[in-house]
Amino acid sequence: MHFRLEPLLSDGQVEELRLALLAEGTPWRDGAETAGWHARGVKRNRQLDSSSAVHQTLASALSSQLLEHPLLQAAALPVQLHNLRFSRCGIGEGYGRHVDNAYMAGGRSDLSFTLFLSAPDHYRGGDLVLEAPGGESSFRLPAGHALVYPSSLLHRVEPVTWGERLVAVGWIQSRVRRSDRRELLFELDTARRALFQQQGKDDIFDLLTRSHTNLLRMWGE
Repeated sequence: MHFRLEPLLSDGQVEELRLALLAEGTPWRDGAETAGWHARGVKRNRQLDSSSAVHQTLASALSSQLLEHPLLQAAALPVQLHNLRFSRCGIGEGYGRHVDNAYMAGGRSDLSFTLFLSAPDHYRGGDLVLEAPGGESSFRLPAGHALVYPSSLLHRVEPVTWGERLVAVGWIQSRVRRSDRRELLFELDTARRALFQQQGKDDIFDLLTRSHTNLLRMWGE
């Protein structure tokens, strides 16, 4: 299951973030430095130096905003968000077919996210492509919108052919490891909230809440 945060950031917040990231002297490094051994050969981008003060300030604020989003809380059931990175791709740059590492320094990667910081008309190419059993899905979201998707999927970023693609990416460790169980819990939570809006707290709501709570207790880590 993948889902969108539409939007996560306002236009003003996107512009402030872009100004900070693209300011003169901002330290960008070769993105291959943080790729796994099997992905270094296909990763061609630049990433903001994660040890820099500007990265730590921006990443902390953005991580907090992501974790506070109600849809992310309901659908991802996050324990923590980790390894947030800011990435830019110019002409000829992208990230070939790969799967994200299962474990990173910050934790397990159950879900990945990409927050788009460039408007779609500011670059060509650069599509995020997810591979699933039903086929491929391609994404170019408006600036300020984010896509959250299972880290277990093969995916790629097509080479940029014009302009520049600027995004933030990161990973989420969930309370519930399996994606099918997270999806079922999300559907139950959505159903009980809709019922509560329509009818208030009644016997059916209580039964749905009991099932949701006990499944989370059974499957949670």
